[in-house]
Amino acid sequence: MDTEAQHTERDPSSDPEEGSRSARVSEEDGTAPDGASPSWRRTALVGGACVVFLMLLSHFVVQPFLIPSGSMEPTLQVGDRILVNKLAYRFGSEPARGDVVVFDGTGSFVREQPEGNPVTGLLHDGAAALGLAEPDETDFVKRVVGIGGDRVICCGKDGRLTVNGVPVAERYLMPGDQPSSVPFDIVVPQDGLWVMGDHRSQSSDSRDHLGSPGGGMVPVDRVVGRADWIAWPFGRWSTVPATDAFGAVPAAPAGGHGAGAHG
Repeated sequence: MDTEAQHTERDPSSDPEEGSRSARVSEEDGTAPDGASPSWRRTALVGGACVVFLMLLSHFVVQPFLIPSGSMEPTLQVGDRILVNKLAYRFGSEPARGDVVVFDGTGSFVREQPEGNPVTGLLHDGAAALGLAEPDETDFVKRVVGIGGDRVICCGKDGRLTVNGVPVAERYLMPGDQPSSVPFDIVVPQDGLWVMGDHRSQSSDSRDHLGSPGGGMVPVDRVVGRADWIAWPFGRWSTVPATDAFGAVPAAPAGGHGAGAHG
């Protein structure tokens, strides 16, 4: 009787234990058997989906803006990232006196610009939409001082700005600033806005465009939205402070103001 042990060769791939061990190794190092990396693919897909979601959110609902200058101090500081509510005026509402708004100044504050590099423009728009870059040079943030039909004068006998004959206590102004060093007497056209910065001595606003086409008025349909929140830096996280400065201002007379109002 042959007592020599009989050995049979086995195909390694047919060993279930070896196969499961290989599968475990592939799972542990994050690499699929075909060399692909599901974990990296998932990460890329999730990241891409988040970017698309944020882009859509900033385009239709709320958009971050970086504050590049001190024209709205002390309300908004240089480097603040604000969140602009783009739904604030979408359903019949219009900007009110005292609102802090972001608007496109093309045609009112700046001239029409020639088309630039589309790729560079797209990249910048994407970064600006996420609050990672300064807004376009045509975007401005100011406070609404006069709405359609209002007569805005500066300055009255007491040195204050008046709207429809009522003096306005502008407590949001930069301490030490005058309401305006430039005298004016204007009537805001319907569907227009008269806007000014809170840091009047450092703000280029409607006053600087009195002699331009449109007389410094911003069309309502150029408003991007209302600045409602300060999101960054964390130490300044808050809502943009509301003001009751215009609470006593009456509505503009139905027949309009006298012809004496002028820029």
